[in-house]
Amino acid sequence: MKSDKNNPKEIFAWKMYDWANSAFYTTVVGALFGPYLTDVTQRAVGENGIVMPLGPFGSITAKSFFPTCVSIAVFLQVFILPIMGAVADYSHLKKRMMALACYLAVAATCLLYFVNGRLYLLGGLLFIIANLGFGASNVLYNSFLGEIATEDQRDKVSSRGFAYGYLGGGLLLGLNFLLVNSAARFGMGTAMAVRLSLLSAGVWWGAFAVITFAALKTRQPAKALPPGKTYLTIGFSELGRTFRELSRLRHTLRYLIGYLFYNDGIQTVISMASVFIAQELFKERGIETDQSFLLLIFLLVQFVAIFGALLFERLAYLINTKNAILVSLVIWSGIVVYGYGFLQTTRQAWVMASVIAIVLGGSQALSRSLFSQMIPRGREASFFGIYEVSERGTSWLGPFVFGAVVAATNSYRHALLSLVIFFVVGTVILYFTNTAKAIHESGNLLPQEAAKES
Repeated sequence: MKSDKNNPKEIFAWKMYDWANSAFYTTVVGALFGPYLTDVTQRAVGENGIVMPLGPFGSITAKSFFPTCVSIAVFLQVFILPIMGAVADYSHLKKRMMALACYLAVAATCLLYFVNGRLYLLGGLLFIIANLGFGASNVLYNSFLGEIATEDQRDKVSSRGFAYGYLGGGLLLGLNFLLVNSAARFGMGTAMAVRLSLLSAGVWWGAFAVITFAALKTRQPAKALPPGKTYLTIGFSELGRTFRELSRLRHTLRYLIGYLFYNDGIQTVISMASVFIAQELFKERGIETDQSFLLLIFLLVQFVAIFGALLFERLAYLINTKNAILVSLVIWSGIVVYGYGFLQTTRQAWVMASVIAIVLGGSQALSRSLFSQMIPRGREASFFGIYEVSERGTSWLGPFVFGAVVAATNSYRHALLSLVIFFVVGTVILYFTNTAKAIHESGNLLPQEAAKES
């Protein structure tokens, strides 16, 4: 019901989950685990030694191991998340399923502390489990957006949810920077400081998620399963229904395809940025990777991204949401080209990171809020289950392409440049998508129409 939406207490609790789980995304995915796992693997098998031969398909090397782990995790989610979303829409289990996925990921994240020596395969496995749980909980988290906020409030709620995430993730990253930078003062090595930082991300995520689960409500009543059906079988049948609805909602489907391309590029840039910088600005020059620099640069991204999310929220109000996203995608394409051809110094890395931060929050928050308006009522989790296949931390084709190019060329610069195709294709598809018609076809109101009715 309309009166059940825009509740400040529930919206705050919803935004706090972004605050909580961003610890995993910033400290683990973004800043520390990629370079750490790559370093552990290289120490065990050589700088670009073979981790696993793949016969005629080449091999997984030390340099491509981490992007391969990302790709495997998300490839599994392609099959799991849409079915899970369909089950959530069919039952009253949405919040419970979200909590289960959350704390499974929290446990795996905490166990990353034990990855050391020759345990790089364990590290890869734990990361895959944590990434699966991260993506699964985000499906259900995102699906609550349409239930807690009216159409005219979603750009604002979504953008500020991301702002909470950047602030929370940034605060923990700042503490972890101090720990890694001061490791010697505490009588520990840098590796131990990194492992403690990975542990802190899991603890932070699990602790603050309690606020979300205490206040967030699941509105859909439980539906009786048809005779002979189980939640698993109903998940498959509901997934089929979702795809049939998407084939009818042609403009929503077109938007989703465009999103899958351009957000795959965004997520790959973010998840591989620390590895790219560590290898190109340090390892290639025979210099030991400066973990403090990596933490500082991601700390910059976190706090500047807060203002970027709010800036693009305002830009969406002035030129509409679709056009604001298009502006951000043009800038993303420029970032990739700059990183390939011009990035040579740490000072230039600071500049590039600042630009990334400005467009990061806006492109993600506005994409989420725009898609939430294109979903038929009562189908939120099912549709977000498909959306999440390329949501934050769960892109799969980009890391696969990135890892394949690295393995084939031994060059992170060529791998980065290969991502420009994702931005170009996504931009073109979005440009030719009638988002207003997509919103109306799904039975929802445009933001300005919803504002008039409120």
